[in-house]
Amino acid sequence: MVNEPTHAPLLSIVVPVYGVEAYLYQCLASIRADVPAGESDAVELIAVDDASPDGCGDMLRSYAVSRDGVRVVHLSSNVGLGLARNAGLDVATGRYVWFIDSDDWLPPGTIAAVLDRLRQHQPDVLMLDHLRVHEDGRREVDASSHLLRGIPAVTRLADQPQLLRVQHTAWNKVVRRDFLDELELRFFPGWYEDIPFSHPLLIGAERISVLDRICYLYRQGRQGAITSTRSGRHFDAFAQYERLLDWVARKHPDERLQSELFQLMISHYLVVVGNDDRLHPHLRRDFFHRAAEHYRRYLPTGGYPLPPGANGLKHRLVGRGDWLAYSALRQAHRVAGRLRRPGPAGGIGTDTGSVTTDEDPGRGAGTATTRDGGLTMATERRDALAGGRRP
Repeated sequence: MVNEPTHAPLLSIVVPVYGVEAYLYQCLASIRADVPAGESDAVELIAVDDASPDGCGDMLRSYAVSRDGVRVVHLSSNVGLGLARNAGLDVATGRYVWFIDSDDWLPPGTIAAVLDRLRQHQPDVLMLDHLRVHEDGRREVDASSHLLRGIPAVTRLADQPQLLRVQHTAWNKVVRRDFLDELELRFFPGWYEDIPFSHPLLIGAERISVLDRICYLYRQGRQGAITSTRSGRHFDAFAQYERLLDWVARKHPDERLQSELFQLMISHYLVVVGNDDRLHPHLRRDFFHRAAEHYRRYLPTGGYPLPPGANGLKHRLVGRGDWLAYSALRQAHRVAGRLRRPGPAGGIGTDTGSVTTDEDPGRGAGTATTRDGGLTMATERRDALAGGRRP
């Protein structure tokens, strides 16, 4: 079911839907309620039912019946997040497109701010900031958010290279539709589908705008989320990086750019291989050796800047393919992390909780939390909890 809009909107919001009936209405309502009065023709909402096995399909049917500007696409079989986004993109009529995940939601005032910035700057890509929201309601700043601050009105990646290190998700970018077609970009199947999509947007853009405002609330810890699911499908990351690096080699063969992406790739692999929530122990060695293979295959001719400290050491171990040394270092860090944790009376704890890192360039980069929900490394921005602008 797809109802064609009577006027071409400025913004198409594409929401792929699968297995999220507990969160779906919150997502949709946060979008529809946020469309400013008099701007209903400027925004269309396209929800894609990716053959969801729960009640999401029926929820979407009933939601769209009495609401203008809501269009629903029902897929006959499950195709996955990336291809479901493509299905929504295929019917989108807006000048700009924004992909929003159906378990996340928008803070009030977001759409008005986005529409205003699109009209004002007319960018190829508009980058947005977000907060992470945990199941207990705790909100935290992403460690890459500071890279969005102090950016001139309209810029390019060559002038602001740090933007490449902002997490490479689809949902923190609003993209000009014609620009997508110019780059011939679509999502590929498999997990980590944002890798060969998000980076090329920034690399190819002549006009990048940054909206220094909390525009997205990213749900953490949901059962079924990729970053909290143990699966062999995390190996999909290798194919996605191959697609990215192939695109860069063909379209933008710049050695400095390749070095930057290489460092990001190896750092991402280290996040996955070191995270207990993603890989079964019996898969960890194989993943490490696949990462080492990519290290040898894609190492830039002129080398690349190693990260400082322990991360740099891990990079070296991947380069050497030294699984035994890496696993020993990983275990030592885990033990040290347990010993550093404060005990019940403020002393040194010896319990079995471990410090984990969720520094995933594909789905959020750079916060670290204790497994039991303790203090985060990020500082909470209290004024941003309601979607406000930073002071």
